Amino acid sequence: MATEGQSEYESVLCIKPEVSVYRIPPRASNRAIRAADWKLDAPDWTGRMRVTSRGKVAYVKLEDRISGDPAHVQACGELFAQAPVEESPGIAVETVSDSSRYFVLRIQDDNGRSAFIGIGFGDRGDAFDFNVALQDHFKWVKQENEFSKQAQAPDSTPKLDLGFKEGQTITLNIGQSKKKDRSRPQSSGGLGLLPPPPGGKLAPPPSSRSTNHNTQPSGGGSDTGLLDLDSSNSNSVDALNPTTTANVDLWGDFDSVSSNTTVKAVNGES
Repeated sequence: MATEGQSEYESVLCIKPEVSVYRIPPRASNRAIRAADWKLDAPDWTGRMRVTSRGKVAYVKLEDRISGDPAHVQACGELFAQAPVEESPGIAVETVSDSSRYFVLRIQDDNGRSAFIGIGFGDRGDAFDFNVALQDHFKWVKQENEFSKQAQAPDSTPKLDLGFKEGQTITLNIGQSKKKDRSRPQSSGGLGLLPPPPGGKLAPPPSSRSTNHNTQPSGGGSDTGLLDLDSSNSNSVDALNPTTTANVDLWGDFDSVSSNTTVKAVNGES
């Protein structure tokens, strides 16, 4: 319920500068209201409409026209009639069946007497604004009633206890990666070797053995000296490269056979 201070405060919801009023015939209970039954070309009164609200009740006020000065738009003219509207849609304001620009209004005087009159707008936009002003007001009234009921009614819904119980813990895993760590393979030796260049081949290392073994002896008494020199060189090379031992032995056998043959020929032995 509105308080006394709120009931004295009046807010303006809508103002339309021109509205026509019609005297309507007695309505039949089983027949829809039609604006075509009115004398639309000869309205009984023409003035302006001002829709206001006081608390939860809206008022449709029909007032005499006043000066066309914009400064007097909010001013109140002489009241012709008013219709208290306590709900919408309702009996206080009704639409007609054949037009969206005409309505049936139930007006009341200070003594509580009421009568039904017809009102109409020359523009459909004015009729739309009149409808929306009433709808918005009673939408607000509905929300206020719901808030009042919620404030008065005790909260019977069970409340959720989202707090931690005594001794209860929670574990959070934040930022842990699921990827497996890929370890870099380690070489078996103490020093790591560089990989070969892509698409290339490594040249074999130069041989450390002497090339004198490829020289054949020229015969004569000097062969032994050359063979001895070559044998000494081979021994030094063999110490460094043991894989050449077999080759040196073969050359040694050949030299011994060659020397014995030469000695026998000189002595005339067969």
